[in-house]
Amino acid sequence: MGIKLTLIRQPTVPLEAEVLCPDTLADCSADEIAQLTIYHGKRQLPLSDFFEIEGEKSDEIEIHGDLKKVRWIGRGMSRGRLKIQGDVGMHLGAYMRDGLIEVKGDAGDWIGAEMKKGTIRIDGNAGGQIGAAYRGSRRGMRGGLIHVTGSAGLEVGMRMRRGIIVIGGSTRDFTGLQMKGGTILLGEGAEIRTGAWMNRGTIISLKALEVMPTFGIAIRQFTPPFMPLLAKALVSEGITLPENKSFDLYNGDLAVPGRGELLVLSS
Repeated sequence: MGIKLTLIRQPTVPLEAEVLCPDTLADCSADEIAQLTIYHGKRQLPLSDFFEIEGEKSDEIEIHGDLKKVRWIGRGMSRGRLKIQGDVGMHLGAYMRDGLIEVKGDAGDWIGAEMKKGTIRIDGNAGGQIGAAYRGSRRGMRGGLIHVTGSAGLEVGMRMRRGIIVIGGSTRDFTGLQMKGGTILLGEGAEIRTGAWMNRGTIISLKALEVMPTFGIAIRQFTPPFMPLLAKALVSEGITLPENKSFDLYNGDLAVPGRGELLVLSS
């Protein structure tokens, strides 16, 4: 039997609950889980003040409730499975090292920030800075997969170095900002400044988008040779890439100068 946590009291201010992580809960009895410390604003409180607890000593965790004000769930996670039924707050899976996080709902900003490995699936919309580097840090996500079925906010993949980010819907400004590697796949395109100051990496858009003037056209009506490999890597996520489709390939951001790739499905 896994561990089931149900939110029984709505926080009035952000609730910092990085203890909600398989690495912390896997070796704890129910009583020990109940006494774990969380932060409600400046106050230190036991986990049982906000959550009903069922089960113990497992790295299979399920959390229920409206968690929009609950932050840092799954921080530094390196094992197990974390399933969330409901919306969830900022910093989900930040610094993640392995394992699986699944959300049936929307998520806040900074999903998978600076993660190294593992998988995060969001069955809904998400905020900004997905897989990004925190302010002052040089590197964002360095591996793993983040899949958001809906739309996303600003600065998706900012300074990411490796890994894959898939956004089923559209994203806002500065997708791939200062990107240093990895792949971002956009199902419905993006707003403006896509790939600004990117050095390396690949952004693929399956819809037309506004290309910055600092990106130069390299090839039109181009079929990328790596697309079958990417399609194979994503098939387990239920993601099907269009077959035998041509893309316009742009290189940039030439203002850096950078050697990134921006692939936009040809009209």
